[in-house]
Formats: sequence, structure tokens, C-alpha cells
Amino acid sequence: MINVLLVEDHELYRMGLSMLLSKADDINLVAEASDGIEGIKKARETEPDVILMDIGLPNIDGIEATWRIKEFSPDVKILIFTSRDSEDDVFEAFKAGADGYIMKGATPEQTIAAIKSVNEGIGWIDPSIAKMVFSNLQKPVNNNITQPASTKNSNNTYGLTERELDVLELMVEGLSNPQIADKLVITRATAKAHVHSILQKLCVTSRTQATVTAMKEGLV
Repeated sequence: MINVLLVEDHELYRMGLSMLLSKADDINLVAEASDGIEGIKKARETEPDVILMDIGLPNIDGIEATWRIKEFSPDVKILIFTSRDSEDDVFEAFKAGADGYIMKGATPEQTIAAIKSVNEGIGWIDPSIAKMVFSNLQKPVNNNITQPASTKNSNNTYGLTERELDVLELMVEGLSNPQIADKLVITRATAKAHVHSILQKLCVTSRTQATVTAMKEGLV
């Protein structure tokens, strides 16, 4: 059962989401909040697995609330649920520690899938903004310099091993730990250990942040 905290200031949206979550299999709506301050308080009190967080909240916005919640509860998964799709909002949300970003125009099925995905440690980016996110993370290539294949990870200043780079590449492709284990012919425990090490070395708290860092720094 996934314990979910809903933080949304618009009453009709909150009511609709509450009904959706209450009817969903394997999801338990533990609390609701209508502003950022209340959301932080409820996060402390209920210790949810996933927080469904709007950005445009009263008092403090969802991005600031995400920063503060991640400070005292780094393992909680935060899924941004908003109608705002500007580049600044998207990147600031991920910098704050968000584990996923989904638009309010998403279908109920997509919303439930996104919650389950981030709960499993797999980042979720709404298809409508994915192209914008990844196109902005791509670094320009200097076509005047020809580099051998062995230097494709020359930007690796984080001390990642070759195996960790292999794992990171599969994380960027969206593979889960079991899928990574199957792909690299290693145990699931080993895959999990590699992912944990990667997060530590990149100084991030989620797979989504690791993916963003990997692409931004040219690690994959």
C-alpha cells in the first residue's frame, strides 16, 4: 500500500484527486493540505511514501515546500502535479528534489501510474514536457574535435566506475533495478547497490535527479 499526501489549494481539483486516489488499488490517501505550510506539517505528521504536490500554493509554493520536506525527509517521493509547464518551474522543481513532474491534464490512469512509478524509485516526466526537458539538457558537441570511443565519459568527474556508468546509462533509459540487473546479468541486490552508490556520488536523492545530472554533465 502506497501512503499518499495530497497538497492542492484548488478545492475542486483536490476533491477530484481525493476521489481518484481513494478508489485506486494499492493507494491510501493519508492526508490532504491546501497550502505549502500545511503540506510541510502534514508531511511531518503522516510520513507518507509519496506526496502529490501542486506548485501554485498559498503561503509558500510547492517548490519551496519540496525543498523543506526533502531536508527532513529525503526518502519521501514528491510528484509535482501542476498546470505550469515553464522551463523555470520544471528545472527548479527537480533541483528542489522532486522525483517526478506530471501535468494536470494527465489522465487518471497516467496519474496513478506516475505515483506508482516514483514510489518504486523510477522518475516520471510528463510526455508533454519531456522533449523540452531533455532538449535543454543536451550539451552542444564540438564537431571540430574527434574523440575516441573510450573518452565518451570523459566528463566523469564524480568518480563513477565503468560499471556504475553502465548502470547510470540504463537509469537514464528508465529501467528499474530488476531490469538493470537482467540487462547487465547481475543480481538485483548488486544493481540496487550500484544505484545507491551513484546517487551518493552525484550528490542527489532520487533517480530523476541522477538522470538530469547525467544528461546535463554529459555522463551518458
